[in-house]
Amino acid sequence: MIFVTGATGILGRVIVLELLKRGKKVRAAKRKSSNLKEVRHSYQFYTDHPDDFFNKIEWIDIDFEDMDSLESALNGVEEVYHCAAVVSFHPAKRKEMFNTNIEGTQNLLYACDGSSVKKFLFVSSMAVFDGLNEEGMIDEKSDFNPKLDHSDYAVSKHFSEMEAWRAAAEGLNVTIINPGIIIGSGNWNSSSGELFGSFEKYPFAMRGTAAYVDVRDVATIAVELMDKNIFDQKFILISENKKYRDIANYIRKKLHLKPVKVISKSILTMGYLMNLLFGWAFPMLRMMNKVNLDTVSNNDLVSNKKIRKLLNFEFIPVNESIDFHLENYIKDKNNTAFDFTH
Repeated sequence: MIFVTGATGILGRVIVLELLKRGKKVRAAKRKSSNLKEVRHSYQFYTDHPDDFFNKIEWIDIDFEDMDSLESALNGVEEVYHCAAVVSFHPAKRKEMFNTNIEGTQNLLYACDGSSVKKFLFVSSMAVFDGLNEEGMIDEKSDFNPKLDHSDYAVSKHFSEMEAWRAAAEGLNVTIINPGIIIGSGNWNSSSGELFGSFEKYPFAMRGTAAYVDVRDVATIAVELMDKNIFDQKFILISENKKYRDIANYIRKKLHLKPVKVISKSILTMGYLMNLLFGWAFPMLRMMNKVNLDTVSNNDLVSNKKIRKLLNFEFIPVNESIDFHLENYIKDKNNTAFDFTH
């Protein structure tokens, strides 16, 4: 039995499907409020037999603060894919992120100790990397630098990784993946699932560059790493580095919309000053902090050489990925029978 947390998320659901396609038995974690109809619906984009696969999933409600709940979920489980996380760059989400991302991971790993679990894959983030290699790129050796300012999300993922490595030092087989911005279908109003809706709604883009990857590639690589018993390492999973404006304009052109305007450095600086002066009174301004603005203005490039060499893997090109998932986004948006806003 394989246990997947965050199984209703944009990545978790596809990892579950990939495992099912390989004939594995899967127990999938969800919240009581999770929309399983939306997950089932999204499977039609990834397989010709969505209901057949979905009906094989053993769903279970999980409370990461309840050790009995976790230990029960791990009964008979040999492999864990830990995808559950709160992703946000708003300061108001700090406590929730730390509770879920750090303490939740810690509790899950404590529950693994003494259980039947032999393998553990942790889904981390590109946000934990600092510094460039000799080629001027970010790679797996770009260690987190505690002396630098980081977003609360980056800090939460860094300490989550430390929990995973602690468990590895105690004998658990652990591997970590660090995906870029995941392009996927479904979950349109949460995390990276908001990509298409945001660029459709707002005719603006930031100045920086980001690394993107297709959800199908992330799921395939995650399962391959576990199946091949590749542990005690971390892997950056990205297809290409692209400027925000190029991604935005590619999407908006497909949607027959005008190109975006790139937000200038002076406007970003003004937003930062407004945060300092009025952030206490206007919560949304708190997003305009120095760390967040530096992140969306950064043009550092990311290397995917390690995973490509290890698995001889070729990633889906970003434009091809956008074409596939944007078509699904449009289908859902035009489908009056589907609750697009949930």
